Amino acid sequence: MTADTASGLSLLQTPLHALHQEVGARMVPFAGYMMPLQYPLGLLKEHLHTRKAAGLFDVSHMGQIAVRARSDDLGDAARALETVLPIDVVGLGAGRQRYGFLTTQGGGILDDLMLANLGDHYLLIVNAANKAAGLAHLLDAIGTECSVEPSDRALIALQGPGAEAALARHLPVVAEMRFMDARPVAFRGEDGVVVRSGYTGEDGFEIALPAESAVALARALLADPEVKPIGLGARDSLRLEAGLCLHGSDIDHETSPVEAGLSFAIPKVRRRGGARAGGFPGAERILAELADGPARLRVGLRPEGRTPVRAGAALYGSADGSEAVGRVTSGGFGPSLEGPIAMGMVPRALAVPGTQVFAEVRGQRLPCAVVPLPFRPAGFKRS
Repeated sequence: MTADTASGLSLLQTPLHALHQEVGARMVPFAGYMMPLQYPLGLLKEHLHTRKAAGLFDVSHMGQIAVRARSDDLGDAARALETVLPIDVVGLGAGRQRYGFLTTQGGGILDDLMLANLGDHYLLIVNAANKAAGLAHLLDAIGTECSVEPSDRALIALQGPGAEAALARHLPVVAEMRFMDARPVAFRGEDGVVVRSGYTGEDGFEIALPAESAVALARALLADPEVKPIGLGARDSLRLEAGLCLHGSDIDHETSPVEAGLSFAIPKVRRRGGARAGGFPGAERILAELADGPARLRVGLRPEGRTPVRAGAALYGSADGSEAVGRVTSGGFGPSLEGPIAMGMVPRALAVPGTQVFAEVRGQRLPCAVVPLPFRPAGFKRS
């Protein structure tokens, strides 16, 4: 579905659009879609509710891509995917999911994504703004060896410490899952997929279903007093507190996974000396940075006082420094921490926790302490 805006641009609508309007969402354009920014509860309370109970997110704007081997051997698809992803796809067991990224020839990040092994194929969840480019990239790189097809299913996410109890009333299998598990499910006769992960730092699930079933599940979940609808505003503050990257802000085509602090996703088997070292775009730069260290790093920042530091603010190594040494990539207020938080890129020498840098805010230099990420511990169910 599409909707015309006052500017004359046509924006897509997710299958949950009517439900958003029913519950009073404030809708805004985002990545080519009309999406809920917030609901009557308000951004601050939506954020805190997700941290203490369960928040329901519409993430149907994200891209879903199914990759299948053209042979009868799923291993052929795994090996093909390793030519575009620097992660261990071959070693990913059925029913498991892994974080990864498509890299550019220059060692930057084309997109970051989640990849699940569903037994007979792989499911990739990619960012909304990059899904067309990501699909084209995969078709060009591995389309001969693999079938690469987009899925038009809706996608909803239920996040927070109360997510398991709320979702298990409708999909009992989720109570048996642990962090990064992926399972086939059926709801009201329609087949789908559920994964135990999300973008908030909390325990939770993402559920892909055909449109009507997804709407029905969303309505059923919202009938639970512990579940509230959550918009893009709180989604951003939740992921910032969790120290999670936003493509186009914290990571982009120029930023390497090592600079971004995402080296954990590149296992030994894909590094120098590993059994399947390299073989992905940008390997020369990325493997060198893994071995020798990058020139800059993504860090957490805690500004002094109550003034938020926003994305784009220049960072200086001293209060009177004449040249910026880095920049803020994401920033705002952390409701759970009751203060401003930010992330930014700084030279490696300044990336040590406890180091002080200065952000330029409205012509003033605001002291910021470099701190470890995430800003608050994750609540994942690992066992």
